[in-house]
Formats: sequence, structure tokens, C-alpha cells
Amino acid sequence: MMEVNYIAVVVAAVVAMVLGFLWYGPILGKPWMKEMGFTKSDMDAAKKKGMTKNYVIMLVSSLVMAYVLSHNVGMSIATFGDMGLMSGVQTGFWIWLGYVATVLLGKVLWEGKSWKLYIIDAGYYLVSLVLMGSVIALM
Repeated sequence: MMEVNYIAVVVAAVVAMVLGFLWYGPILGKPWMKEMGFTKSDMDAAKKKGMTKNYVIMLVSSLVMAYVLSHNVGMSIATFGDMGLMSGVQTGFWIWLGYVATVLLGKVLWEGKSWKLYIIDAGYYLVSLVLMGSVIALM
């Protein structure tokens, strides 16, 4: 069984959370809100209602993603040899392309969401998985 570096998993999950805060906040928050059909008052109401539970659930989700990604990075290293940073970058990219980009496509095709929203969300997961894979590979 492959060894998991739990510190790397936690750091990778925190990186994903910080990226999400920035991505859906100052970087692309306004276009994301527009594409989701949210107004500033909707967001203010959500904040007043309390988002702690949502952040905790998202942190657990990020920890699970980082844990599973660590196994994939480990398998990549075992199969192809340790390529340092590129082990994590490539693993994160292929996981994103094979699972995330394809699954999110259903939101455009079947739920009527816009391509712009798809690019925002898929872009977040691409950057997130590449960064998480990089953290895991380097630690």
C-alpha cells in the first residue's frame, strides 16, 4: 500500500480553499455571480445566514480530493519515476481532463448553464488540481 503524506494532503486542501476564495471572490466573483444569476443582495443574504457549514463541508471535500489525488500522484511516480513538480502537474491535469472537465460539461448540455460559467468553474478546478498535485509531488 502506498504511503500518504498527510501533511501534504492538508496543505493541498488549504491551497484549494484559498484559491477558491480568490477565484470566486476578487478574481472572477462578479462574472461568476452574473452567470449564476445571483445579485449582491443574494450574496449578502447568504453571508448573513451563515456560511460556516458550507466552508466546513467544502474543506472536507477538498481533503478528500487531495487524499485521492495523492494516491494518483504516487501511482504516477511509481509508474513513470519521480519527475518532481511535473509529476503533480501532469497528474492534476489528467485528473481534471478525464473527470472534472467532462462531468462539468453536463451543466452546459443538460442544465442550460452558460459556456462562460463552465470556463470559470472548469478553470478553477484545473488550476486547483494542478496546484494540489504540485504540492503533493513536492512534499
